[in-house]
Amino acid sequence: MAYYGDRFIVTHSEGNTLSNKGKRTILVDRETGVNYIFVHDGYAGGLTVLLDADGKPVVTKISDK
Repeated sequence: MAYYGDRFIVTHSEGNTLSNKGKRTILVDRETGVNYIFVHDGYAGGLTVLLDADGKPVVTKISDK
């Protein structure tokens, strides 16, 4: 697991910015547990809350250990 600054944890990453599908990264907010998906493709990118099948935010339980 990688850390992105003090607040976010990178839990998954796949692809690359040179492919036609871009790079996809899942970030977890260490304070709230909310999951975000970040997609980066060339010079463009986007960040949004990751939703479950019911349309609710995916929340991961965070442990301090």
